[in-house]
Amino acid sequence: MINSKPFNIVLLLTIIGEFLLPWILKHFYPGYDSKMMVMSALGSPESPVRIIYNIWLIWLGCFLSFTAIVYYSAFKENYQFLSIMMLLFVLLFAVGAGLLSGIFSVNESKDVVTVASKIHGAGAAVGFMALLFFPLLCSIIAFKQNDRLFGLVCLCAFVLAFVCFACFIMGDKEEFAKTVLGYEGLWERLTLFFMYVPFVYKAVSVLLKS
Repeated sequence: MINSKPFNIVLLLTIIGEFLLPWILKHFYPGYDSKMMVMSALGSPESPVRIIYNIWLIWLGCFLSFTAIVYYSAFKENYQFLSIMMLLFVLLFAVGAGLLSGIFSVNESKDVVTVASKIHGAGAAVGFMALLFFPLLCSIIAFKQNDRLFGLVCLCAFVLAFVCFACFIMGDKEEFAKTVLGYEGLWERLTLFFMYVPFVYKAVSVLLKS
């Protein structure tokens, strides 16, 4: 399945949609600043596009859960431990940052805290921290398979994702709010981009060989 052309087309389109849809929806949300505001704000109760974005998050969670199983199945025979970790990390992201985030909305203002926003925040935080190590696992497997190019790409993606995630976390602190680190929306998107690199590289490789 991991080398299936239809699967990789849907995976690639889903990842493109992860960035393209928020860019489209922001034009229908007055006052939304994609550089300063996280994508989850598009699904907040105050958002006029909340239904569309929350449905998208649920789709993302469902498809990435399936993707986690596909990747586990592809590597479990030769790399049992690594494949289990890969399954766990991608599933945590799919459920936490996808399904739970789509069902339980965060509020636009961080000062407004509800049960739903707490569940959303915890799920998204765990999900991001889990997927952060996905490129590293892909890098290890790639080097074991003597695929040095893919291994280096994934290793660089891991380092860059880690740096961007650190900037994203620091930007939430008051002392950094008025610096470049305060661009939470930007750092969140960059973190996601680098975490998705292994998926994109593999999908494009399969499609180019077809």
